[in-house]
This record gives sequence, C-alpha cells and structure tokens, in this order.
Amino acid sequence: MRTATPRMLQLLLCLVSVASVVPVSPVLGGDSVPPSADKPWYPPQLQEYEEKVAHREAGERTSSTTIAIDPEKVYDLPELIDIAERANPETRIAWESARQAAAAVGLSQSAYFPYLVASAAAGFEHAFIPFPTLKQGPGPTEVSVTGGGTLATDAWGERAVVSLKWLLFDFGERKAVTTMAKEGLMMANVTFNAVHQQIVFTVTQRFYELNTARQKVAVAESSVRAADTVAQAARARLDNGLATKPEVLQAEQQSAQAAFELEAARGALSDVQVAFVDSLGILPSTKLHVADVSEEPFSESSADSMDELVERALSRRPDLVAKFANVRAKQAGVRKARTAYYPRIALDAHAGWAELDVSANDSPYFGGNDPVYHVGVAIEFPIFDGFARRKKLLIAQSELRAAEDALAHSRDSIIREVWKARTDFETALRKQESAAKLVGAAESAFAASLDAYKHGLGTYVDVANAQRNVTASRSVIVDTRSAIHTSAAALALSVGDLGRPTPQSIRRK
Repeated sequence: MRTATPRMLQLLLCLVSVASVVPVSPVLGGDSVPPSADKPWYPPQLQEYEEKVAHREAGERTSSTTIAIDPEKVYDLPELIDIAERANPETRIAWESARQAAAAVGLSQSAYFPYLVASAAAGFEHAFIPFPTLKQGPGPTEVSVTGGGTLATDAWGERAVVSLKWLLFDFGERKAVTTMAKEGLMMANVTFNAVHQQIVFTVTQRFYELNTARQKVAVAESSVRAADTVAQAARARLDNGLATKPEVLQAEQQSAQAAFELEAARGALSDVQVAFVDSLGILPSTKLHVADVSEEPFSESSADSMDELVERALSRRPDLVAKFANVRAKQAGVRKARTAYYPRIALDAHAGWAELDVSANDSPYFGGNDPVYHVGVAIEFPIFDGFARRKKLLIAQSELRAAEDALAHSRDSIIREVWKARTDFETALRKQESAAKLVGAAESAFAASLDAYKHGLGTYVDVANAQRNVTASRSVIVDTRSAIHTSAAALALSVGDLGRPTPQSIRRK
C-alpha cells in the first residue's frame, strides 16, 4: 500500500482549509421553511412580493380594462356575450394553450431535419509520463526496475468543428410523435371552442338570473304595497268597530314581513349582479346597464326530433371531438412504443480544423494543424433494456383502452344531457301557460277577498292567504320564464350549437 508523501499531505491540508472558508449557501439554511407546524410563518421577502402583487408588477395582463363600456348604453344579451368573449381571461388562457399545442407540432416535425452544430475549443494541458530504468539479469529473460524518471509535457490545442447528425430511418417513431402532437393541437382547438361555448352559456344564464332577480324585487315591492293596503283596510275596520286589535297587529306583521322579504330580494339581486359581472370578465366596479327581458310568452319550440338532436350532438360537441382526438393520439402512442423494438439508422459527420503543439521537458513546441473530418452511418439496435420497452408498450396500450372507454362514456353522457335538456325545455314551455293562469286567478281572488274584507263580508285570514298566493304565483311565473330561456340555452349547449363557429367564419390569410 502506498503511503502519503509530504507533498500529498500539504495538498490535502490546502483543500481542507479552502473548504472551511467557503460560505454556506443561504438556500441550505434552516430559514427556508416554517420553523414549526403549529403557527403561521412570515417568509423572508414576503412584504416585497405582496407589494409587487398589489401594484401588478408580476407581468399579469389586464386587457379586460381595455374593453370600452358605455355607462349610458343599455346592453342586450348578444352585446354582453361579445364583451365576455373579448374580456373573459378564460378565452385568452385557452387561446394560449392552443398556440402552445401548435408550437408542439412544429417541435415534433423538427426531428425530420438534420441537427447541425458548430463547436470550438482551446486549452492547455501539463502532463507527465514515467520512464523506468530497467536492468536485465541474472537470466536472459529476467528484467527488473532499478529506478527511473518522468517526461513532462506541455500541450496547446485548438479545434473548430461543424458536426452533423441526421436520423435517417426510425420505423415510424417520428411520424407517431408528430401525429400525437397534431391530435393534441386538435384537442386544444376544440377545447378553445368549448370555452367560448361555456362562456356564452354562463353569460346567458347569468343574464336571465339577473332579470329574474329584478322581477322578484318587483314582485316583493308589489307584495309590500298589497300588505300595506290590507293593513290600511284592517285599521279602517278597527276604527269602524268591525275588526279586532289582533287582526290589525297581524296585518302590520304581514306588512313588516313583506318589507323584510323585499330587502332579502334586493340583497339577492346584488349577489346576482356580482356573479353576472364576474361572468363577463370585467371589473366589478364597472357601471353597466343591462336590458330587461320581454315578458311576452315564449312560443318557440325545437322543430328537431330527439334522434336528430342526439345525432347532431354526437358530431358537434367539442368535448366529444377532443376525446376522439385523444383516442387517435393514444393510438399513435402505441405505434411509437412499438418502434422501440426496431433499429435506428443515423448519419454522423463532422468537418473542421485542429491544431496541436507539444513541448517535452521544456523543449521548443512542435506540432501542426490540419483539417479533420469524419463521416459514417450508425445503426442502433436495442437488445435488452430491463423490459423497459415492454412496460412502455403496456402503458401505451392501457392509455389507449382508457381513452376509448372515456370516449364511449362521453357519448352516453351526451345522450343523457340532450334528453334532459330537451325534457326540461319542453316542461318549462308547458308550465308557462299554467303559470299565467295561476297569476290571473290569484290576482282576481285577492281583489275579491280584499273588496269583501273592506265591506265586512270576508275575514282577514281569507285576504291574507289571497295576498300570499298572489306573491307566490308571481314568483312562479318569473321562475318559469327564466327556466324557459335558461333551458333553451342549455339545450343548445348540450347539442353543441351554442356559439358554434362555421367554416365561413375562418379568416383566410
């Protein structure tokens, strides 16, 4: 065993002393995580981050503020949908995802081109070679080492090379990767359309919810007026000796209850307004006037049969198209996994210039320079990889079966959604006539009960019940009208017709 020489010991001590003065990186310190789990923690530089977030210095985009909103204009539903599609950040997120998928297609196609790289290097090397002193004897074939020395060399070298690598044949691996990228692009594109459709539906739903909340405030206001009228009639009867004090107190209680329900309706309207503005993607402080919905009966019905709606949904729904594209991508993934069992053939070449100068034992440098080049064809054939290829193929096949099952399940779900949306729409249409009759009957009954009560021919219980029935029936017809419009939008969304682009809408460049 070799023993350490004094020079080796000196070198070791030098390395230890250098290591002892190297500062420890703050990243390795104990202050990078909370010190305990039982209380909150203030990380370093938290205040700096909070200030930058407050002043929007993190690079976030605020394009929603560039949407011009006229505070004096009354916007109808199509105009509101246009604002949402331009201002809602979800559309821009989906757009960027589609652009990333398009770039991924170009990235996959780059594998068909040769890889060309230029490199240059220069360096100095000091080395030595030991030369032993040999002694022959005592026999003619016996040689022993009696001493020796070293030959020190210094070398300077420069090299500049252009290298080329080109995959010539891979049994379809690049094609499979490109197919996967193209199917990913299709998924991103139809997902972009799905985001627009969902935004159109959400704005439509919030629009009718807003109008419903407005109308319920109006219903609550009419209920307050009716309760005040009943209370005045009760007090008049009390003054004429035709009513009792409990009747008047009950009427005043009913009036107070109606006022409370009015404030609750106004609070619900405020919440709906916030949700509506949020669906548009604009600032909550934006002043916006929204048009009222016509109270005319909704007579339009779907002329298509259920089978026609289902057939259209199974060919137009963007989520179903995305799942179909995913199946095709997984099929390409299986083909890619199978190409690992075949060889790869590539062209390898380089050409350049090199210079090497050497000095031995402080002699003058000697050497030269000359062009260098190489060309060859390499064949790579995997023989054994620990069954990695087999496992990758099994995973790809399993992912394909899962994608096929997801596609089948999505088809079944879409059929159920179309059936439910169509049924809800037709049910809402049938309910509107009954709701209108209910309002008319309730209002007539209340008017008759109030008139009879004023003339001493009816009881307070009758007029109070009639008043509650009027309020309830008016709320029913408001909900029915809202359900008709919302279910119509839901039916269009389930079929894939809501905000569907047409081939003519594609801009030609």
